[in-house]
Amino acid sequence: EESDEEYGPAPLPDAPALGSNVDYGGALRPGEGAAIAQYVQKNMRIPRRGEVGWSGDEIERLESVGYVMSGSRHARMNAVRLRKENQIYSAEQKRALALITFEEKQQRENKLMGEFRDMLQ
Repeated sequence: EESDEEYGPAPLPDAPALGSNVDYGGALRPGEGAAIAQYVQKNMRIPRRGEVGWSGDEIERLESVGYVMSGSRHARMNAVRLRKENQIYSAEQKRALALITFEEKQQRENKLMGEFRDMLQ
């Protein structure tokens, strides 16, 4: 019997939709990069397998008591998760850097336009 349940973190319900042109790299399932990126953008802990539905604080409290979450005990799963998370972090950093560069360019252009207007008056 097949289930319609998807694997990996689900998109946050109130997060704004990301542009379709964002490339998070390969080896990610469709929508997985965007779903993980929503957690990164909100500066939240990315849920691991078996942790979906729990808040980051609840998970940390359970782990501090001694519980081992299912996604934490397999070295290979951990390596894959870290690689995917790092892919998302680097893509988000590139996106943020591009946004900052664009804003700085706009400020320089606005300053230059202001100087031209002053010269014409």
